[in-house]
Amino acid sequence: MLSRLQYYLPLFGSFHNFLRLLKNSSRLLYLNLDKVIKPNVVFLRECGLGDCDIAQLCIHAPRLLTANPERVWAMVACAEGIGVPRGSGMFREALHAVAFQSKEKIAAKVDYLKNTFRWSDAEASVAVRKYPRLLRKSKESLKRRAGFLFSEVRLEPVYIAYRPEILSYSMEGRLRPRYYVIKFLKQNGLLDRDLSLFYAVKMTEKVFAEKLICPHKEAAPHLAEDYATACKGEVSTNFRFR
Repeated sequence: MLSRLQYYLPLFGSFHNFLRLLKNSSRLLYLNLDKVIKPNVVFLRECGLGDCDIAQLCIHAPRLLTANPERVWAMVACAEGIGVPRGSGMFREALHAVAFQSKEKIAAKVDYLKNTFRWSDAEASVAVRKYPRLLRKSKESLKRRAGFLFSEVRLEPVYIAYRPEILSYSMEGRLRPRYYVIKFLKQNGLLDRDLSLFYAVKMTEKVFAEKLICPHKEAAPHLAEDYATACKGEVSTNFRFR
C-alpha cells in the first residue's frame, strides 16, 4: 500500500485528489501497477498530457488508468479520429469526450448534431474538434439551445459551428439573460456598437456588469434588476420584446 501511495500522490498532486479518484475507482488499490496503471500513465504522457492533465482527466474518468492498455490506445485513436491530435491543447477534452463510447455511439451523436444544428459534415467536424464536450451533451440540452439560438437570436448554423463553446453556457443563467440585455440596449439606442451574443456570454459577471449594465444606470435604472430576474428564469416586462 505504501508503494502505491508513493506512486499515486506525486501523480495526482494531493491526497485529496487521490481520495476523489479512489472514491470512483477502488481498483486503483489492487490492480497491477506495473502491468496496467504505469503503462497507461506512460502512454498518456507520451500523448502530451502532463501529470496535472492526467489527474484532472482521471478524476472524471478514472477507468482510463485501470482499463486494459490496449483499450486506452483505442480511445486515444478515437480522440484523434474526431480531429484532435495528440499534444494539442484540446486533447484532454477530446479524450474525455470519447472515453468508453463506442464508435457507433459517437457517430450517432454526430448525426444528431448535424440534424439539430443543420450542419454539414465539415461544419460538424469543426464544431466537435473545437468543443469535444458536445459529444457528452444531452440531446435535450442541445435541442433547447438550438431552438433558442435559431428562433430567437437568429444565428446561422455556420456561426455556431465555428463558435461551439456558446453551447456550453447555461440557458437560464447566461445565454437568455444576456441576450435580453443586448436586445434591450439595441432597441433603445443604448448600444453604440454591434455586440455579438458570443462575445457577451464569454464575459465574467463582473465585466458584463461593468460594460453593459452600469454605464446605463441613468437611462435604464431597472436594467440590473431585470437582468437579475432573467437569471432566475423569469422575464420582466422590459424584456418582453415584440
